Amino acid sequence: MILQRRPFLKGIAAAFLVGLLRPVELLAATWNKTAFSAKTVMDAMMDAGYGGAADSTDIVLKVPDIAEDGSIVPVEVTSNIPGTVSMAIFAEKNPNPLVADFFFSDGAEPYVATHIKMAKTSTVRVAVKAGDKVYTTGKEIKVTIGGCGG
Repeated sequence: MILQRRPFLKGIAAAFLVGLLRPVELLAATWNKTAFSAKTVMDAMMDAGYGGAADSTDIVLKVPDIAEDGSIVPVEVTSNIPGTVSMAIFAEKNPNPLVADFFFSDGAEPYVATHIKMAKTSTVRVAVKAGDKVYTTGKEIKVTIGGCGG
């Protein structure tokens, strides 16, 4: 039996109404508005749960020394700390320093490769949670053309 489009769509709509299927927004992780709205790195780290981080050489941060275009700065991070559950990237002189916050399920390799925007020359800082401890590392990147509207 071939389903017709209209009855199929009505069935899906009914399933949403009775709660059998959940909209995508409900399945996504909650957004930490306070941390992403913070104006300083210290506030953002505290609000995101990375406050009091200790420096670590077990976090490998690969970023360019000079970014010619601040609107697309490559960042690659690997955590060699056993039990890593999350990792956050901060750009210190951005209007909102918290750039991204990643969570890793059991057995996932704590590795992230992404591009970020940077307003101007500043330190990119990465914080990692492993167990009940928080670790951090950072590196300054010189930006020739800002990517945050400046």
